[in-house]
Amino acid sequence: MSRFAALLVCALALTGCADWPHVSPGYASAREERESRQVLELVAYVQKVAGLSGDEQQRELNASNQIFSKDRGPYSRVRLALVLSIPGTPFSDETKAAGLLEPVSTGAGGPMQQFAGLLYAQIGERVRDQRRAVQYKEQLDALKDVERKIIERDQVRTR
Repeated sequence: MSRFAALLVCALALTGCADWPHVSPGYASAREERESRQVLELVAYVQKVAGLSGDEQQRELNASNQIFSKDRGPYSRVRLALVLSIPGTPFSDETKAAGLLEPVSTGAGGPMQQFAGLLYAQIGERVRDQRRAVQYKEQLDALKDVERKIIERDQVRTR
C-alpha cells in the first residue's frame, strides 16, 4: 500500500504545480483549475474507497463502471482506473486500468492528463513487475522439476 500512498502524494504535488512553467501563479485557466479540483476529488475518492469493506468497494466499482458507460471522458476513465488499481481487492485489474488511462495519459496537457500519465506509468510498472514475477516462478518451477528428475534418476541408478 506504500506505493499507492506515494502515488497519491505525487498526484497532489502535480496538481499544485501543474501550471507553474507556463502560467503565472494565480492565473491558471478555468479548465486547469477545474481539472486540479477534479484530481484532488479523485485522490480523496480513491483513499475513501481503499478504506471501505469489500462489499462497499464492489458497489463503488459498479458505480464507477456506470459513470464510465455514460461518459467516457478523462474524469470517468481515471476514476474507474483508480478503483480497478486498488491493491488487494478481488476485482483489481491493472491491465484494464492501464488501458483506460492510456488515451488520457498522452501528451503534456493539464492536471488531469498529467495525473493520468503518472498513474499509467505506475500501473505499467506494477504490471511489468507482476509479469516478471510470473516468469521467475515458471523458471523456478522448471528448475525444481529438473532437480526432481535428476534425483529420481540417481535413485534408480543406485538401486
